Amino acid sequence: MLPNFADNRDPNSLSSRMRAKRNEQFKSLLDSLPRPLKILDVGGTQTVWETIRLVDQPDVHITILNLEQKECRYNNVDSVVGDARDMRGFHDCQFDIVYSNSVIEHVGTMDQMAKMASEVRRVGRRYFVQTPNRYFPIEPHFVFPMFQFLPVSIRTLMVQHFSLGWSAKQPDRNRAAEEVKSINLLSRRELRFLFPNGRMIEEKLLGLTKSLIIQNF
Repeated sequence: MLPNFADNRDPNSLSSRMRAKRNEQFKSLLDSLPRPLKILDVGGTQTVWETIRLVDQPDVHITILNLEQKECRYNNVDSVVGDARDMRGFHDCQFDIVYSNSVIEHVGTMDQMAKMASEVRRVGRRYFVQTPNRYFPIEPHFVFPMFQFLPVSIRTLMVQHFSLGWSAKQPDRNRAAEEVKSINLLSRRELRFLFPNGRMIEEKLLGLTKSLIIQNF
């Protein structure tokens, strides 16, 4: 079961309020840049751009990249199908900003994350990448204390028998293991390794670093 504080579908939840603050910070960075702007959102949806208030802006064009087509109902927002680890359809520095929120931890191993990071740096003049902090005590996807530090076998067993956070109970062992292994949280050091020239920002909750942002604005 998903606790109320972690439900970002509720605009009043703690998660939503933290995300709204992050979006406002990002919007202030965008406001400092000359227009027109070309933005690539890796793994996102049009909802975040509604929140940031950039939809239907004639001097901003947003391309959303996902493994599957996403709904886009605004004139300045397009959805394209592609893989964050191989964005060969885009040329170098094609975008003014590459934005990605809570995606890089889902793309696979460290080598696969490095491929995504390399592509983000290649296709964008600037980037803004956010990911949960591995060392925050509550794992953000399964919303269970210290879940990320348990052995894979224990995590798999838990997913087989319980609905945890955003994850519904998955009785099939192979599918449960696949779900567990599909998320690899990053530490500060690892994120710095992936984006060596970026500036690190730590989002705090009760004095602890809940998530990490790396940017080169």
